[in-house]
This record gives sequence, structure tokens and C-alpha cells, in this order.
Amino acid sequence: MEYDIRELQNYLANNLEEVDKVFAKYGLRYFLVSGTMLGAVRHKGFIPWDDDIDIGMPRKDYELLIKHSKEWLPDYLEFVCPEYDSDYPLPYGKVQDKRTTCVEKLYRKLDGGVFIDVFPLDGVPEGKIARWWHFRKFLFWRKAIYFMYRDPYKHGKGPSSWIPLMWQKLFTREYVQKKLKRIMTECEYDESHFMSEHYNAQTRFMPRSVFGNPTDIEFEGMILKGVEQPDEYLTIEYGDYMTLPPENKRHQHNFHYLNLSMPYAEFYASDKV
Repeated sequence: MEYDIRELQNYLANNLEEVDKVFAKYGLRYFLVSGTMLGAVRHKGFIPWDDDIDIGMPRKDYELLIKHSKEWLPDYLEFVCPEYDSDYPLPYGKVQDKRTTCVEKLYRKLDGGVFIDVFPLDGVPEGKIARWWHFRKFLFWRKAIYFMYRDPYKHGKGPSSWIPLMWQKLFTREYVQKKLKRIMTECEYDESHFMSEHYNAQTRFMPRSVFGNPTDIEFEGMILKGVEQPDEYLTIEYGDYMTLPPENKRHQHNFHYLNLSMPYAEFYASDKV
């Protein structure tokens, strides 16, 4: 559907400002990551065609958010994650706005309001072989997450349905989520030389010193927290990050449905679904 991307960006920026205040109040570390960090460095705000926000939190801080989000966040914001709901189809959380509706894909019934992606940051093994094995296990169970939540008959009732059907008969969603989390948390973030965003970055890793301590950076006129070594981080993530990609590589979400004035609970109770 068509939507005013700048209106959405402003809405998300306001929510991010509120999240920043909450995290500062309770001493939670976070970093702008991925396209949001790139936007901060290259544009001092959103990449013009970007319509989401990504932040990363060291695992200890992420777990505190899980534990206390319902008391710390303002009433209109909520943290959603598999620890709260085993039907939630991702191994990372989102801060979403209950006053809005945002449907990325119609078949995913867990879409709620406009959101900020929150990725836990974890350590990874220092040895090459141990690190290779760590990421192989991660990718295996990451794929399992996809099969556990996929409609087995999405592509018909032939052989393409057999693998998701097998996974869904053998395991519960809760088991697979916990298995993946155990792998991601094998190494304590603050005691590891290397770290990874895991689900956001798949098998990409870097020295933890690149993230360092949350460091002030400008984003949409606000002073938020970014990585300590932005050039090193963005070079690892994107290579020549200051060069704009060609227009055919500038992707938006193209949401199925977006409404900044309708609470998602009303949307799912209506006949619009």
C-alpha cells in the first residue's frame, strides 16, 4: 500500500525518543544498529527510503527489558518477544505502538503496531573452529524457527510441505525458541572478545570493542546512542557505506496495511483482516 514515509519516520522517531528516555532512566545500554546507525552517520537521521528502526542491546540489558518492560514503558508502548508469547514468530523483540496498526504481511497474524526492532547482542567464541560450529548450530535452528511458524501448505500439499510438517510434529515452538536462545547465549557478551547481532546479522561478527560503550550520536535532531567506532562498524556491515546504493536497491517494507491512528486491537477485531 502507499503511505507517507516521512510521516511514519517522524512517528517512529518520537517513539525512539521515548524509548531512549526510559533506557536512560533505568540504566539500560543500547545502540543504534544496521540502517539506523548508517542513517545517523550518513544522513543524521533516517535513510530517506528507510521505514523502520533497529537497535541492539547487550543481552543483560535486553533481559532486564523483558523482565520490566510492562512497568517501565509508557502505556501506549509494549515490548513483544517469544518470552512473553510462544506464538511470537521471531527470536528477538519489538517495541510496538498499541495506538497504531502495521501489517507487514497478511499471513502473519502477530503483526501489531508500528515497531522498533530490538536485537539482543551476544558474545561468540574466540576460536575459529568453535565460532564456525556456533554459527552452524545457529543457522540450523534459525531455519527451524521459520519452519515452525510457516504454514506447511503455503506452497501446496506436495513435498514442500513435508519439512515444516515434520518439524511441527516433532517439536513445540517454545522448545525451538529456547534451543535457539541457548545457542545465541553460549558466550557472555561482556566477557567475550567477539560479538554478534546474530539474527539481524546471521553469521557476521566483530570485536566487541567496535561497539564499545554507547556513544552520543545525532539522529533526527535528537542525541541518541550509537556504537563507539562507527566507521569500523559500518565498514564491516556495508563496505563503502558513504556511497548511496542505486535506486533499484533502495528498499522499503511496502507494508500490507499501515494506519497510524487505528489501534491494532481494533483492526484485528474488524473485518479488515
